Amino acid sequence: MELKNATYGIVGLGIMGGSIAKAIRQNILSQAGSTGRVLACNRSTACLAQAVSEGVATAVYTSADVDKMLPECDVVFICLYPHATLTFMKEHRDHFKSGAIVTDISGVKGIFEKALPEILRPDVDFIIGHPMAGGEKEGYANSDARFFINHNYILCPSDFNKAENLDFMRTLVAEMGFTRITETTCDTHDYKIGFTSQLCHVIASALVESAEDPEITAFGGGSFEDLTRIAMINAPLWTELFIANKEKLVSHIEGFEKQMELFKRCIQNEDSDGLQALLTDTREKRLKMGSISTVRK
Repeated sequence: MELKNATYGIVGLGIMGGSIAKAIRQNILSQAGSTGRVLACNRSTACLAQAVSEGVATAVYTSADVDKMLPECDVVFICLYPHATLTFMKEHRDHFKSGAIVTDISGVKGIFEKALPEILRPDVDFIIGHPMAGGEKEGYANSDARFFINHNYILCPSDFNKAENLDFMRTLVAEMGFTRITETTCDTHDYKIGFTSQLCHVIASALVESAEDPEITAFGGGSFEDLTRIAMINAPLWTELFIANKEKLVSHIEGFEKQMELFKRCIQNEDSDGLQALLTDTREKRLKMGSISTVRK
């Protein structure tokens, strides 16, 4: 199956689903001789009409008639919340095309590793994935194919995945604009994302909540804005992500609390040597982290 001739289904045409549809349309289906299609399904219809008018979607479906879309799709991106993704898989198990590749975009993976073996048909391959990109604003209107350029895509291969389907997925996400593909286990994904994403959202949110003066940002020079950009959060989604990964996230929060206590104690005791040592160590660690993040996987 050639990328440019495949039929792609997008379930959930929000900011991520819309961005995926646009990336496929612009980067893959625009190639000479392409016969591929983008089919989109969404609960509300306004974004569906917009996707058709923009030439992004070939055809669109409501949630009520998604069973007509799925048998047409060679590849299906389910762009829903984690538990909603599993519910969708259960409810529509019998409607996927035989041989289809199905994937998700969820920020937690452990729940998929546990549930998928009991849900999947043997002729449907679910490849667990996580595009590490996006924007702060919600909805199809804020979607953009450019979100993916030079970003990281995480794949969590399972024992039941077919080698040729994993190769197809690697090629697909690279063509969509991702320049790093990281492959790992679901457990490692949840541990590391718990630190690099979920903990950061908790810290940003806590920082905003700690402000007693709502006008304090009048004295900002950029630091507060940089630290709290991600605090403009989709509350229902991130509530689900935090709780679904609670053991790993709480462990990271406790580790952060210990470091905050160290800084607090040094400042309180006017321990300049201790504080300088902490800050020097912080700088060295951050420099090393930066060099690791630029390595292409």
